Amino acid sequence: MRGSSRVAAIEGQKAFDAALESGVDWRQLSEDLFAVSGLVDGNATLRRAMADPSREGDAKRSLVESLLQGKVSDAAVGVVGALAAQRWGSDRDLTDTIESMAVQGVLASAEAGGRADRIEDELFRFERIVAANPELRDNLTNRQGDAQAKAGVVSQLLEGKASEETIRLARQAVLAPRGRKLDATLESYLKLAAGRRDQLAAVVTSAVALDEQQSARLASALEKHYGKSVLLQQVVDPAVVGGIRVQIGDEVVDGTVARKLEGARRHLTGDK
Repeated sequence: MRGSSRVAAIEGQKAFDAALESGVDWRQLSEDLFAVSGLVDGNATLRRAMADPSREGDAKRSLVESLLQGKVSDAAVGVVGALAAQRWGSDRDLTDTIESMAVQGVLASAEAGGRADRIEDELFRFERIVAANPELRDNLTNRQGDAQAKAGVVSQLLEGKASEETIRLARQAVLAPRGRKLDATLESYLKLAAGRRDQLAAVVTSAVALDEQQSARLASALEKHYGKSVLLQQVVDPAVVGGIRVQIGDEVVDGTVARKLEGARRHLTGDK
């Protein structure tokens, strides 16, 4: 998101933060914003009207109020109205921002309950389970599949094993992908979770799980290097043989034996 859309999102975030601080029901606000995101995504005419940079902000705010008043909470009307009143570079940026605020509402509830780290870990684990099972992935991402059946699969996987916030976000990712792949949707949720706490997420891949002391030492080293709190998300993959691979965002440090062996093979064979 760049240019005018970035500025618009920042201004809209102020309205959203104010709504959270006003004492409204965060869960209801999130559900309302998810509903509005789905409504706007499914109506190209409405989406263009709300994001039209040639229209006055007050006119777009009035459009939102006339459409949503009485159908969702006043807090949601206020947030969406504030967003629509901004100048957007694209209508997709507007709907992305509405969805991100709905996700943030769920995350805020988890934070208030002391479950923030748990949510990130559970969402990450869910993404890994789906990625490792092609049949499961196909069932959850089939655009022609029955929505209730997909929701049932999510419940079967997570009920009793994950927090209600994780289940809500997993359902949202599966049932409303908005044209994205499931892993990309879940990754966007994880970035929001980390960003809310000014925290970095490090995906650590090793042949065997790191023990508590190893994890603590690695997290401490990464925090010292990046100057931020770091949450480790561990992946066990015997194929790496030994060593670890650490990925933070687009930055990757690969110190695995498998990587070194591959490098040696390329050197010997002359491959690039």
